[in-house]
Amino acid sequence: MTDRLTVERLSVRFGGLIAVRDVSLRVAPGEIRGLIGPNGAGKTTLINAITGTVPIAGGRVLLDGLSVSGLPAHAISRRGIGRTFQHVEPFAELSVLDNVLVGVGRHSHVPLAHAAFATPLAHRREDQAAREALAVLERFDLLAYRHTVAAELPFAVLKRMDLARALAARPALLLMDEPTSGMSESEADRAIAAACAIAESEKITLLVIEHNMRVMMALAHTVTVMQNGGVIAEGKPSEIQRNRTVIDAYLGDEAIDAIG
Repeated sequence: MTDRLTVERLSVRFGGLIAVRDVSLRVAPGEIRGLIGPNGAGKTTLINAITGTVPIAGGRVLLDGLSVSGLPAHAISRRGIGRTFQHVEPFAELSVLDNVLVGVGRHSHVPLAHAAFATPLAHRREDQAAREALAVLERFDLLAYRHTVAAELPFAVLKRMDLARALAARPALLLMDEPTSGMSESEADRAIAAACAIAESEKITLLVIEHNMRVMMALAHTVTVMQNGGVIAEGKPSEIQRNRTVIDAYLGDEAIDAIG
């Protein structure tokens, strides 16, 4: 089976600083891959390189066996790689429903002639898109906010909307950068459960950066650990929790005790 995501010896440099150093990883279709490490480890820079928002200095990135290295970000997005951000970037003046409809629109296209003349096909597609968007909002407990302008949302609700919008686009691969930051424990649990349910039903592969280790250890099938721009460990969550190199570099014994 072809890997959904293949990263081969990827490096990113900013002047004389090597932010990502010779990173390789393979993520299978349908997998939930965790990516952890201390601040400055290179996690977000790796995601930026995969999505084409920063140039790579070496190596390559493949989606379903086809290279996307060197493509502009919009072309990589069209190939099927989506992402969320640490700091949400909504369409601030649009409602929550309209923000999620933007996501649905990524895979629900109406031919221009039909849209221009408001044909029955265009109306059917619009109705279908609205139903899909409302179903995603319901998954994320956002129906009560559907007519609220995004700029007026509390941060934790805005993060849920960002997840809903990204998943509504049905990317082949979704890169999630700290999706539960700003959420309470119960909010994080519900948001992750909703994201995983949609990902499973739509066959979306997830690569997740998350500092909440309780969430990460329950969520990920495999965890990759970065430090100083490179990968220092990879394995099942239970293996990572027992890895002395990871404990010393990032987790700490107290965190391991807290996770369980």
